[in-house]
Amino acid sequence: MTTVAAIQMVSTPHLEDNLVTVRRLVAEAAGKGATLVALPEYWPIMGMTDVDKVALAEEPGAGPIQACMAELAREHGIWLVGGTLPIVSPSAGKVLNTTLVYDPQGVSMSRYDKIHLFGFNKGTESYDEARTIVPGDTVGVFDAPFGRVGLSVCYDLRFPELYRAMGECALIIVPAAFTYTTGRAHWEVLLRARAIENQCYVLAAAQGGMHVNGRRTWGHSMLVDPWGEVKAVLPEGEGVIAGELDPVFLLGVRDSLPALRHRKM
Repeated sequence: MTTVAAIQMVSTPHLEDNLVTVRRLVAEAAGKGATLVALPEYWPIMGMTDVDKVALAEEPGAGPIQACMAELAREHGIWLVGGTLPIVSPSAGKVLNTTLVYDPQGVSMSRYDKIHLFGFNKGTESYDEARTIVPGDTVGVFDAPFGRVGLSVCYDLRFPELYRAMGECALIIVPAAFTYTTGRAHWEVLLRARAIENQCYVLAAAQGGMHVNGRRTWGHSMLVDPWGEVKAVLPEGEGVIAGELDPVFLLGVRDSLPALRHRKM
């Protein structure tokens, strides 16, 4: 058995405040016995405007955000899947929305740049991540002691072909900042669908609440098992959800309903 945890935050426009919060919540997750902890998308900053994150963009391997994550992984001896942070991109005024993974020694050993960029326009609610983010182009996976882990971010959840391209995973991780509107409609059903069709655990770490900038995120960080059952959930507000990955149960699901072996394409 492996205990994993997801951190839920209501991030602010101020990096230092978010650093304090993440240190407290990761310590809480480690205290629950988690050996892998996932952070939410945009945890270091939810700016007053979309361009605010550009000013905080870090070069790979340098900067206070990456230093904090490396320190937390090392201090608590955990695998830390660092939600997303802004990484410098080749395009002026834009960043990469990047997940970095740290091993228990605090070494950055995997990276995924968010591929699918969110766009939504309904009434007075409008979002267009492509204005400030450059999309990635490479599927992200890494090998943990309990098996392969697939990396995805928020809007990626709507594109099942991305998850098929990961190969057979024991766990898929989804840092997110789903809007209240889209989250209420689709969040849980999409997470459960990805778990069912890939016959693996799904761990989602979300932003969840009313932010200083007026945006409301859906929250509902959760752990879903390979049969599609929600094992832990936090509806709204800061906090930690934790649960166990059971390799015997995972193999039992795949043996009793061998859908992955039945695939034709």
